[in-house]
Amino acid sequence: MYQWRKFEFFEEKSGGKSNGVPEEVSGRIECCSSGRGRVVIGCDDGMVSLLDRGLNFNYAFQAHSSSVLFLQQLKQRNFLVTVGEDEQISPQQSAMCLKVFDLDKMQPEGSSMTSPDCIGILRIFTNQFPEAKITSFLVLEEAPPILLIAIGLDNGCIYCIKGDIGRERITRFKLQVDNISDKSQSAITGLGFRVDGQVLQLFAITPASVSLFSLQDQPPKRQTLDQIGSNVNSVAMSDRSEFIIGRPEAVYFYEVDGRGPCWAFEGEKKFLGWFRGYLLCVIADQRTGKNTFNIYDLKNRLIAHSIVVKEVTHMLCEWGNIILIMSDKSALCIGEKDMESKLDMLFKKNLYTVAINLVQSQQADAAATAEVLRKYGDHLYSKQDYDEAMSQYIHTIGHLEPSYVIQKFLDAQRIYNLTNYLEKLHEKGLASKDHTTLLLNCYTKLKDVEKLNIFIKREDGIGEHKFDVETAIRVCRAANYHEHAMYVAKKAGRHELYLKILLEDLGRYDEALQYISSLEPSQAGVTVKEYGKILIEHKPVETIEILMRLCTEDKESVKQGASSGAYLSMLPSPVDFLNIFIHHLQSLMDFLEKYTDKVKDSPAQVEIHNTVLELYLSNDMNFPSISQASNNGDLNLGAAGMSRAESNGKFAADRKDSAKEKDSLGRRDKGLRLLKSAWPSELEHPLYDVDLAIILCEMNAFKEGLLYLYEKMKLYKEVIACYMQAHDHEGLIACCKRLGDSGKGGDPSLWADLLKYFGELGEDCSKEVKEVLTYIERDDILPPIIVLQTLSRNPCLTLSVIKDYIARKLEQESKLIEEDRQSIEKYQEDSLAMRKEVEDLRTNARIFQLSKCTACTFTLDLPAVHFMCMHSFHQRCLGDNEKECPECAPEYRSVLEMKRSLEQNSKDQDQFFRQVKSSKDGFSVIAEYFGKGIISKTGNGPTGGGGVRAGSTSSSSGL
Repeated sequence: MYQWRKFEFFEEKSGGKSNGVPEEVSGRIECCSSGRGRVVIGCDDGMVSLLDRGLNFNYAFQAHSSSVLFLQQLKQRNFLVTVGEDEQISPQQSAMCLKVFDLDKMQPEGSSMTSPDCIGILRIFTNQFPEAKITSFLVLEEAPPILLIAIGLDNGCIYCIKGDIGRERITRFKLQVDNISDKSQSAITGLGFRVDGQVLQLFAITPASVSLFSLQDQPPKRQTLDQIGSNVNSVAMSDRSEFIIGRPEAVYFYEVDGRGPCWAFEGEKKFLGWFRGYLLCVIADQRTGKNTFNIYDLKNRLIAHSIVVKEVTHMLCEWGNIILIMSDKSALCIGEKDMESKLDMLFKKNLYTVAINLVQSQQADAAATAEVLRKYGDHLYSKQDYDEAMSQYIHTIGHLEPSYVIQKFLDAQRIYNLTNYLEKLHEKGLASKDHTTLLLNCYTKLKDVEKLNIFIKREDGIGEHKFDVETAIRVCRAANYHEHAMYVAKKAGRHELYLKILLEDLGRYDEALQYISSLEPSQAGVTVKEYGKILIEHKPVETIEILMRLCTEDKESVKQGASSGAYLSMLPSPVDFLNIFIHHLQSLMDFLEKYTDKVKDSPAQVEIHNTVLELYLSNDMNFPSISQASNNGDLNLGAAGMSRAESNGKFAADRKDSAKEKDSLGRRDKGLRLLKSAWPSELEHPLYDVDLAIILCEMNAFKEGLLYLYEKMKLYKEVIACYMQAHDHEGLIACCKRLGDSGKGGDPSLWADLLKYFGELGEDCSKEVKEVLTYIERDDILPPIIVLQTLSRNPCLTLSVIKDYIARKLEQESKLIEEDRQSIEKYQEDSLAMRKEVEDLRTNARIFQLSKCTACTFTLDLPAVHFMCMHSFHQRCLGDNEKECPECAPEYRSVLEMKRSLEQNSKDQDQFFRQVKSSKDGFSVIAEYFGKGIISKTGNGPTGGGGVRAGSTSSSSGL
């Protein structure tokens, strides 16, 4: 033990005004205790004194009448437990009492002093517990207010008192250590409680043994830990619940299973203590007769403090200090220096290893430990011990800025140490992108492929990396370690970077396609969008196959229950991949054709059809295969055959133009088929954008498609306009025959437009005009005067063209005029006859000569009713209706109903205009309205009572 280094980690503190026990403590000190910020002293005069910080006297009180032998200040509650001698009441009762004082409750005693409330007094010795000399005393606070008091006797017994002493709810039991008749070998010289959860144990020591009692058992079980004990009360409990015993040869530590480690500190151990992980020893040197107080740091094997002291009677720990009370009532207070002071002391002596062990054993924070390690590393670096310095710097990772270390080892000769540091930095997951770059550069400069493999391919778990993935890939690519970069990308699931290396660095297109095929559909779709341009350029067929699998898949899930529309909506749309075909339109057309052939009800079919139409109708698509074949043919030409090469080149150009034109016609045929198939008759709107389709057809002069769209949209005038622009007279007339037939829902006005076109043509088109006039005349589309005005504008047409037409029209008009004249004469004669009849009814009498009733055909007798319409009836045959003729009334009512209907129709303007518009001759409709009096009628009120009954006569005698 003499090899242990000595340090001054403790220093003497001021112990009060006089550096000793105050003068107010007049008696001889028998016992001491500390806790709750005070020191308690018991004296032989029965007084108990309480001292504050700095050993300043607070107050004192009379605890016992004679002497205070033992006392203990409790920690959880402000209670003081004392054992002392009081006045003996009777010879049968012992004078030894145990008292419990509540220091928070003070009771006045006279005028000059106060004493705390004594809440419990207990006689220690009874008939069952015979009196003996008390050699040790210990109190354990269980759950308040329960106390467990152990009292060791010189006869080897331990009296235990458990319960609430204040309420006298206690139990007593006795523990027997040794049954030795020699009291000098059986006295209990030390006690120690050990609490481990629910397990409560008691250490007991005699000069002859060390025992352990398990108090949770009933009765308590005894276990002998050692056959050698101690004669003096030099025991203590460590912070790990170890029982410490001091013997002349060594200090022993005991655990529940027996003797533990021992430390050979020679000398008689007067006192033992435990303070903040330090072992406190007051050792008497038999040779010199001096007492030495040592503070041992057992973990670091050093003496933290050593001082020669007087005869020590009591040792306490309070206020963060160690208090030694001497036999002359002087006191020594020793306090631990702060960590910074201790470390500075060690740094000055270059004792860095001791400093490191110290901060680790004292459980200092990690930052303080790292600072010590840094200083140690700097010290080793200054001595050029780079390997050992780096080992210290590695321990500072997580607390010391990595750049501090990296700058020191950037020299090429120190690259191995730097690599080691960066590796540890990555292992702890604290490396940045720059650190990863630097480490990988170190590997590449050292050409250490093995370490690079270990760093890249370490198995830390799927998807877990202790470095920045993108940085590692970038550095490996730059150093041409493509396989390592691919490994990192694949393990990290960075499919886009993996493919980037395959395609851009290695050009392994087939492998890239296989990798894409192995991915999940969603991931494969993302990668194809990003790298599809390169794949389409080099592997168009295989790329299209992958796209087809992505966009269609197998429809087994549809058969198993999911609807086709819902399933397709979850798949990628071909529209999402259009951008990858930007320079390869032919491949795009192939892809979309395959897709539309396989999928008939795609949610994006409108966009797909629009794109396909644009490809079909485009005039300037590129054909790299034809261009490449042409270029290869040119390269094979020799210099000797230039004239032949020129002729062959012209032939190749013609062949190219021919193939291009043929392909264009084929695409237009497909476009027309698509226009028709994507607009079924049962749909009102097509499965493509009609406006876009019309624009495409117009831009690319696709007449067939334009005509189909116009005709499908019933834009007949635009249809014939197309023929007019092309001067296709035959097609124009055929179109009008098909679209101008009103009986089939056509528009007859097309013939008028056609006639106008020929009238403004400015060339001889007599044949066409005659054919047009045939249909105009047949359907009576235009009046002759309009026909003449229209055709008169064409100077190339002669009168012979329309001579027959005019002659026929004149003849028809003459017939119509004659028919109208005859109708007029007839209507005039009828009107004249009606006027005469009306006048006759007004001015002349009527003679009724009917002899039979019109209703019953019996002979007419009185009373009879005669109507002006020359019908006569029995009055009984008419019943209650005598005001109108039953024979003429229905006809009259129908006329009235018709009249009312016409009056109502005169208010319905929409119907009038519909009739005018739908009629071939609108003027005739207007004339009919005038003729019926609907338009020209002016309301002057009703003109008569009854039209049918012009007059009636009722008499009892007849006329």
